[in-house]
Amino acid sequence: MSTSIHPTAEVSPASEIGEGTVIWAFAQIREDAKIGQSCIIGTGVYVDKKVVIGDLVKIQNAAQLFEGCEIEDKVFIGPGVIVANDGYPRSTNPDGTLKSESDWNLMLTRINRGASVGARAVLIGGITIGRYAMIGAGAVVTKDVPEHAVVVGNPGVVIGLAGVCGHPQPDDSPSTCSTCGAGNPMESTT
Repeated sequence: MSTSIHPTAEVSPASEIGEGTVIWAFAQIREDAKIGQSCIIGTGVYVDKKVVIGDLVKIQNAAQLFEGCEIEDKVFIGPGVIVANDGYPRSTNPDGTLKSESDWNLMLTRINRGASVGARAVLIGGITIGRYAMIGAGAVVTKDVPEHAVVVGNPGVVIGLAGVCGHPQPDDSPSTCSTCGAGNPMESTT
């Protein structure tokens, strides 16, 4: 399977794109970004410099992933998602000078294996999204999310658990996923 980059995409020659990855129209991939194998990068996606994306990741249209974002394998990023990277953004320093890159307080954000982030959700910098967590559409996530947690709202709150397949689970610690039959979703490593 070969890599495919739409002619309108802007991909830095200093980035790394894995085999079989597809990059659609008007996407921008900055220098030193690393994208794994067999990923789909949708129309208008922005991947900032030094962002790291694993294998089999699907990033939908108009998502914006800023420096400090690290995404593990098999993650889903919905359309319009924003992964921020500065907890105290300002245009200028206290002395009135325009802030430069060295003035930013870069906050790292990690999205672990198999997690899903719904459409137009915002992840505030400096948090970790646990494995197979499910972030609801439009949620604003301001703190770490446990594995398999379902998070909704602004600010985001945990309302339950999701199985490996993403479906909600009927109680706090099911022995098997009620939808797909996978083993205890809290212990799954697949």
